[in-house]
Amino acid sequence: MYVVLLACLPAAAGDAALAPTPPMGWNSWDSYGRTITEAQFKANARWMARHLKRFGWRYVVIDEGWYVLNPESQPPEYKFTLSANGRFVPSTGRFPSAANDAGFRPLADYTHSLGLGFGIHILRGIPRQAVAGNLPIAGSSYHAREAADPSDACPWYAYNYGVKPNDAGQAYYDSIMQLYAGWGVDFIKVDCIADHPYKREEIRMLANAINKTGRPMVLSLSPGPTALENADEVSRYAEMWRICDDFWDHWGSWKKHEWSQGLHQQFATTARWAGRESPGSWPDADMLPLGHLGPHPGDGELRQTRFTHDEQRTLMTLWAMFRSPLIMGGDLPTSDAWTKSLLTNPEVIAVDQHSRDNHPLIATDTIVIWLARPEQAAGDYYLAVFNLGESEPTVHYDWKDLGLTEASYRRRDLWKRNNDGSADSLTVRFRPHASEMYRLTVKR
Repeated sequence: MYVVLLACLPAAAGDAALAPTPPMGWNSWDSYGRTITEAQFKANARWMARHLKRFGWRYVVIDEGWYVLNPESQPPEYKFTLSANGRFVPSTGRFPSAANDAGFRPLADYTHSLGLGFGIHILRGIPRQAVAGNLPIAGSSYHAREAADPSDACPWYAYNYGVKPNDAGQAYYDSIMQLYAGWGVDFIKVDCIADHPYKREEIRMLANAINKTGRPMVLSLSPGPTALENADEVSRYAEMWRICDDFWDHWGSWKKHEWSQGLHQQFATTARWAGRESPGSWPDADMLPLGHLGPHPGDGELRQTRFTHDEQRTLMTLWAMFRSPLIMGGDLPTSDAWTKSLLTNPEVIAVDQHSRDNHPLIATDTIVIWLARPEQAAGDYYLAVFNLGESEPTVHYDWKDLGLTEASYRRRDLWKRNNDGSADSLTVRFRPHASEMYRLTVKR
């Protein structure tokens, strides 16, 4: 059951009932950066409702900067929309329905009317502008300076101070979560909190603030790479957390940003986190930069994804076998037939949403094999084979070499969605950066 339908029921952060399977949705950053408007958001929401909702896609999320009046400027020149009690509110120039103190309630109501969940991005902390004016904190006797830690600011978005782990700091986080709950928010992505720096106390405070509202809201922590030693802790407080730095549409390194995670790197990253997923707690391999990245990408030039078709299928296959949240980044209304086919394959989505025992089985410099089981159907397997190299090898393994007990399996190609007969072994020849994905069924 999906979160909008549960809006009247309380749910704790990390509660398996809130995100029993990896969350699926769309986020504005890859295509719009900080520039998205209400009309553009609605167009993406309508497309999702029409084409993707029946396949499990649910959340539509506005990323960073919805409170910035001049989003095409640089951060030092930003002008913000701030309430009298120090909380960011939507820029009515881009979100006209937010006028008259409505906030995002009208846009959330519109999203809910489509049967979808509404989400926003926030930066941890309290606005410097609120601290400069020592504005009162809503619902409390505290003021902004009592909550703020002026020695702490996000390294890449410095317009907020960190929040102290005291009663005033908790009161500020309580105040913004009460505001978002009143707007009807279902999904909150919090930035500058999961790594560089890892902010343990603020994660706990945010989760507590969400719980106090009584409204189910998925908590997503960003960016990565979240440290493995923090896995147990983040899983107590959040439904998903990033395991890598920002992921973009390149196989290897990206000269523009060496910190940007490429698809090749994700094989080692997901291998480290394999087995850490559970209902309500999902390691997040980041958004899917597929299709058209524009009109104002969060990084790089306006473009169609730089991934080849083979690499795009490899991306979707790895995310599914790992059971990552699936958050589309490309502009939905301009999606071509190929992109739509990647997002609407029910058999691939089923692996992401309803499999177990997911793990890499073999990993060499060029060949990676992942194995998983369907949640039901004893004896069946999901198997994915990836070519990380630049040649076209033939991969051959007997089933016993993969730890499988049957001499022969019926094999179904999940991307082609057809049965290709019985197989006494795994034999695959495929192109560089390509992959194959099968369901193996016991012959009865």
